[in-house]
Amino acid sequence: MLAGKRILLIIGGGIAAYKCLDLIRRLRERGAAVTPVMTRAAEQFVTPLSVSALAGEEVHRDLFDLTKEAQMGHIQLSRVADLLVVAPCTADLMARMAGGHADDLATTLLMATDTPVMIAPAMNVRMWEHPATQRNLAVLQGDGLRVVGPNSGDMACGEYGPGRMAEPLEIVAAMEAFFSAGPLAGRRVLVTSGPTHEPIDPVRYIANRSSGAQGTAIAEALRDLGAEVVFVTGPADAARPASVKVVEVETAREMREAVHAALPVDAGVFAAAVADWRVASASGSKIKKEGGRLPVLEFAENPDILREVSQLTEGRPRLVVGFAAETDDVVAHATAKRLRKGCDWILANDVSPATGIMGGTENAVVLISEDGAESWPRASKRVVAERLAARIAEALGGARAGGDAGV
Repeated sequence: MLAGKRILLIIGGGIAAYKCLDLIRRLRERGAAVTPVMTRAAEQFVTPLSVSALAGEEVHRDLFDLTKEAQMGHIQLSRVADLLVVAPCTADLMARMAGGHADDLATTLLMATDTPVMIAPAMNVRMWEHPATQRNLAVLQGDGLRVVGPNSGDMACGEYGPGRMAEPLEIVAAMEAFFSAGPLAGRRVLVTSGPTHEPIDPVRYIANRSSGAQGTAIAEALRDLGAEVVFVTGPADAARPASVKVVEVETAREMREAVHAALPVDAGVFAAAVADWRVASASGSKIKKEGGRLPVLEFAENPDILREVSQLTEGRPRLVVGFAAETDDVVAHATAKRLRKGCDWILANDVSPATGIMGGTENAVVLISEDGAESWPRASKRVVAERLAARIAEALGGARAGGDAGV
């Protein structure tokens, strides 16, 4: 899968840079061409001579190199590659990438490219866990960058925890997965996930018990089949999927805006547990107790995102999939919901407390379509997601974003 591919490898300045020597060797064993770029900090850990010898190509180091600019401009250098890989991607590099800096060759190449980018973070555990790094990671994932690792383990600094760069063969496997032509390659799929938080005042809100785990699993399963995934999530507990575009929202109205901004797509999977109502006039300051009197809250109905998208006359996804979390008469209520909303499929599940499904690790769903109801056995949310992704791939067939309006 890597034979004939050209990889632009940007080596950052961390002790894990030594692993890039083996990474280059593994890539060339598989027939890939590697164009190396080194930051000044990287040269403190590995020599350009070693990198060049293994890559079989000259190392690019300087932004203002008149000879190289005459032969191939730095912008062109990033665009002739099939994939840009940053390894190790240090905390500093992540911050500069997230901030849109272009003050050396490496960051300028990353800013100037229209080629997919994959990063392999590597840093001290405290640096990895720092809120600034996690914010930068979220920005980069939201921009669609693919992330490999980091792993947990002993570090050169003597500490233990997440922050070790993924091993060369793990990075190679991620690259092979990227280039593999899955059944959803070329398809664009929207996934919504998590709850929404509807403010009552600055410290209180209306929400539900959704963890977002099923939505994350669906996004990952679709990504693994080759789809370009846009993941719109409320404030969920579940980790965000890597290597997809992540859009963070809080309220139902924000989710609606993000969904419409993501269109057109080939398929939409609406797994989010969107609040049906919001407080009509949320207070700008904390509501206080006043002589034992209870506050009176007036509610307004939130937008019905699933129905809006299902009933679009132009730009409707070829396949629209909704979810129905019910506590009784699951199939009957979900069947009526599918007809009312106008979506193609509904995945219904029983979320009554005895099932342990809401916020749990497993799910048991019934797929409801115009052909009837199909019960799936209880399984992990990952297995449910993989089964759904396979069915979506089968249903889409040769469809493309903005194509046919029905199923």
